[in-house]
Amino acid sequence: MSGDKMQIELNNEFYRVIMNTKGAELQSVVGQHNRYEFLWQADPKVWGRHAPVLFPIVGRLKNDEYRYQGQTYHMTQHGFARDNEFEVERQTDHSITFLLKDSEATRAIYPFKFEFRVKYSLINQLIKVSYYVTNPSTTEPLYFSVGGHPGFRVPLADDAKFEDYFLRFKPSKSRIQIPLGENGRINYAKRTLAPTDVDWQINHDVFKDDALIFQLPDANEVQILSDKTDHGICLKTKDAPYVGIWSAYPTTGDYICIEPWWGIADPTDASGELTEKLGINKLDPNGEFKAKYSISFK
Repeated sequence: MSGDKMQIELNNEFYRVIMNTKGAELQSVVGQHNRYEFLWQADPKVWGRHAPVLFPIVGRLKNDEYRYQGQTYHMTQHGFARDNEFEVERQTDHSITFLLKDSEATRAIYPFKFEFRVKYSLINQLIKVSYYVTNPSTTEPLYFSVGGHPGFRVPLADDAKFEDYFLRFKPSKSRIQIPLGENGRINYAKRTLAPTDVDWQINHDVFKDDALIFQLPDANEVQILSDKTDHGICLKTKDAPYVGIWSAYPTTGDYICIEPWWGIADPTDASGELTEKLGINKLDPNGEFKAKYSISFK
């Protein structure tokens, strides 16, 4: 897509929210009453993004490539949407919908027709993020993954430290954890049952082996909380099959990403065929896929 990137603002009683047409990326969430900035502010020395949108893949492909119908295509981690200019398709007082369509440039690395929409809505104290993937082809299927990657500022309170926070999962039950192997690929064979029925204390060393990845059963909440402050973060999803939790390491920053995923990185033994990719979504001709999550702050 061509055009100059542009910031767009939404406001309600609780939040002032800023998004950018480049990548349809959420860039700032400020509380109207406490004036706290809840999002990581993209320090390029640590991690130069705020909340990138992941499409048409999540994570890394084996050798950064895949095969489809006998041809090999190169695509880097998390896909191309986060670096493309979206158009503003629709805007109201409390919502905005961004649109990215296939182009000659995208079809060179991803040979599909698609329409990808990202919608942000302010609903009282919730920020709702919705993804819509449409297959405009009348004859060919569409294979894709999609996900969120919002980075939240931690600590939220000026007198707290990163290490004062913990993760809390709801419902309170164990979840399957999938370790990352070499070159950002998952080691699916070594997945384990993780004790996510108790709070997980946070420190930077938790992320020394990259992201924590969990399979999610049905509806879930992931919260970032501290006993030293009333301020916290909650991300809810009803149907994301995976969540990644990540912060940079060994160069560290005061943020944590909670990433709801409808897709996942290639396993170490991936075949490379897009149609066989773990977690891939398939849309029939003229089909539509919908996914959503919400975030709230206090």
